[in-house]
Amino acid sequence: MPAQQKETEHPGLAQVQFLTVAEVATLMRVSKMTVYRLVHSGEMPAVRVGKSFRVPEKAVHAYLENAYYDAG
Repeated sequence: MPAQQKETEHPGLAQVQFLTVAEVATLMRVSKMTVYRLVHSGEMPAVRVGKSFRVPEKAVHAYLENAYYDAG
């Protein structure tokens, strides 16, 4: 399939920034195991690449926005 045709099938996919589990853990200041739990529970979407996962950067920001807890 030609590259141009692939781009039109999934518009915007080329602009998606993916993070490793370690990068997500650092960004969220949690352990890698916590990120794996979020991925496996379905709370955080991820793409499997071989034996590892890649998490869309927007998914991390969306998760954090929805996770705010009002203690007041």
